[in-house]
Amino acid sequence: MKYTYQYQALPTTEQKLESNLWLRICQYWYNRQLGDRFDWWECNRSYVNACPLICHLPELRDNPNYYSQKKYLPEIKTDLATVGWSLELLDFSRVPANTLQEVCKRVDKAFDRFLAGDSKGKRSGKPRFKSADRFRSMVFEGAGVELHSCSLGGKYIFVKMPKLGLLKVRLHRPIPDGAILKQVQLIKKADGWYVNLRLDDSTVPTAPDGLDLGWDNSLGMDAVLHEDDYIATSDGEKLPSLKSFRRSEKRLAKVSNRKSAKKKGSRPRRKLAKREAREHQRIARARRDHAFKTAHKIVRTGKTVFFYENLNLKGLSKRNGAKQDEQGKYLPNGQSAKSGLNKSWNDAAFGQFFTILEYIAAKAGAVAIEVNPAYTSQLLSYRDEFIFTDCSIREYWDEVENLWVDRDINAAINIKRVGLDEFPTINRRRGNAVVGRSTTNIASATKENATNKVKAWWDSTSKEVLSTLRSLEKPTLYAKH
Repeated sequence: MKYTYQYQALPTTEQKLESNLWLRICQYWYNRQLGDRFDWWECNRSYVNACPLICHLPELRDNPNYYSQKKYLPEIKTDLATVGWSLELLDFSRVPANTLQEVCKRVDKAFDRFLAGDSKGKRSGKPRFKSADRFRSMVFEGAGVELHSCSLGGKYIFVKMPKLGLLKVRLHRPIPDGAILKQVQLIKKADGWYVNLRLDDSTVPTAPDGLDLGWDNSLGMDAVLHEDDYIATSDGEKLPSLKSFRRSEKRLAKVSNRKSAKKKGSRPRRKLAKREAREHQRIARARRDHAFKTAHKIVRTGKTVFFYENLNLKGLSKRNGAKQDEQGKYLPNGQSAKSGLNKSWNDAAFGQFFTILEYIAAKAGAVAIEVNPAYTSQLLSYRDEFIFTDCSIREYWDEVENLWVDRDINAAINIKRVGLDEFPTINRRRGNAVVGRSTTNIASATKENATNKVKAWWDSTSKEVLSTLRSLEKPTLYAKH
């Protein structure tokens, strides 16, 4: 299995100057290739709905791609490249060849995702030209990259880099035995330089090909985003949230306001901009650390299959549409309240958490699967009835079973049922949701005249759901009642 470890790099002054120069050359090479592709599109495309009466014939050439643009490198290295607007001279021969070729791959991938989409069919936006703040990483691979040596105390390691020499790295976590270094990525962040070591380790287990889905070896998870709860599991456990941005919001706003009051281009504004970047970095690191700790806690439950919601996070954090009356006057649309909810969705970063969960589960030999969460928060898990029809209903008292049912844990159980293909079919009739095929709702049929499939499911899964709900040992769920 291939995975990445990140360490803090401690380059010398000469290495810092050389790395900054390499970043500037790679940034210019990225923007130059991007502009070449945009020029070809503008000169060779034709609009569908209109045709110009007068047009010029451009120079006929093929569509630029990865291979055609990579062929320019030997010619560019023969002389200094001149930046058009600043007349800056850049020496491409100082940068390793594999690093410049990787920039070509980055441009090609950005355009492919813009035109055709990624492996999941999701298209990205139009590629943008990179400024110095946006282009911050370089990739090194090939024969010149290797782990050279380690310090006597084991606190540092030296990585051999092409044309850069030995790079000192702080070894805060040991590199696993048997791991082979495949790639090194050098990143410039707000607080210094970092390296990502791409390792290939054959001892790490991979996810099994054939999934053995069952009630005992699977776990459902519901994204809560209510008060201090973050994730609810089908085992009856609620994991806390961090709210890193909410905790640091005032401190970040104070620094941002001080920066905006300074003159643009001045030294005090640049100093405050670096401080603001470090504040954002601290928030992002706390959020990522919380995601890793939560994912490890979930994987340590011993399950092999984890089901989570396929959330439309872009739609959940979208602004409300404008409302107008007959005279064109804008009416209140609830955006003032929605803005706080959008901030909470972005602060929770469920997309990042589920991606980390897939990675941690794969290293443990498990698998994480996304499922459709439609109606899982409304339906009662052991008796398919619409109970939680409003978000204000957080708990439900079942007089038949003498049981308090928590909304979030009930939703997590339903997500688990969706993953196991045991969730009922929901139909829409005159705008209302109606339960169609159901294996748990036996209110209309007694056990004597029910089918064998219904009897088997009722004797197994429904009892498991009820036993899970009855065995909850969280006093906070029932103390108020």
